[in-house]
Amino acid sequence: MQTPEAFPPPEEEEIFFEPEPEPQPYPGPAGSFWALGGRLTWVAALVLTVSAFTDWYAESGLAGPTISVIAWHTGTLGKLVFFIGLVLLGLTILSELGFELPPSIPDSLVVIALGSLATIFVLIRLISIPDSIPPPAGRGIGIWISLLASLAVIVGGLLRASEEL
Repeated sequence: MQTPEAFPPPEEEEIFFEPEPEPQPYPGPAGSFWALGGRLTWVAALVLTVSAFTDWYAESGLAGPTISVIAWHTGTLGKLVFFIGLVLLGLTILSELGFELPPSIPDSLVVIALGSLATIFVLIRLISIPDSIPPPAGRGIGIWISLLASLAVIVGGLLRASEEL
């Protein structure tokens, strides 16, 4: 019996591979400075910190000068609002520099909790005027700014949480 001759080996065809697309740069963590939640958080934290030095209570007398009381002089709650704003600013700066909290404690949860605490403190001062303030004094524009800033911190934390998903 005769063995068949081996076919000549097939010429190797050149295989064409499509080039892979260039990788896009990583936009950074979800709560970064340039994300909407990150921007809103640091702006609201800055406004909350500065609002501790605005007038929370004011009295304008027709016969005398206008008297205003800043949050720093309203007692412990005004000072706590200032320090909560500082902590929020520090947290935002540290997260931008690469410092991260443990995975079991998301940044957005801390921001929401601190914003809620600041909102409660401002609402207490909004409802209850301290006894050291003279009776005809009303609420000044600063307490409303503080309330809006603390609510904006909560919204910023919620946006950061939605960006992490």
